[in-house]
Amino acid sequence: MEKYIFETRMEVRDYECDIEGIVNNANYLHYTEHTRHRFLKSIGVSFAELHEKGIDAVVARMNLQFKVPLRCDDEIISRLKLRKEGIRYVFTHDLFRASDNKLSFHCTAELVTLVNGRLAVSPEYDEAFAPFIKQ
Repeated sequence: MEKYIFETRMEVRDYECDIEGIVNNANYLHYTEHTRHRFLKSIGVSFAELHEKGIDAVVARMNLQFKVPLRCDDEIISRLKLRKEGIRYVFTHDLFRASDNKLSFHCTAELVTLVNGRLAVSPEYDEAFAPFIKQ
């Protein structure tokens, strides 16, 4: 079983909640994307610099499972796993409510890389992710 390779914390903001007082489903995708970007930053990878070189990591598929709702001011612990399947990087995101450590959201996000607009393997991402992926 893969281990978490990264963890970060966030707080639910009031404008992320719907009329029912729970986080609107679309905001969970923002949390996962923010976690991936923080992970990249933590390993010295600049998403923006790679984009300027014509290298883009894009989401190809996501599988979402909503478990326990998050509410305004909840603190979120976002944990990340990573594996590689062919040309896809598969990120597993688990969002926990910090107050009781209950799993709130589980997601797998499959990313591929485009090099100059074409689907291709990115040596830059392969090298950056190598320490986190079992060969």
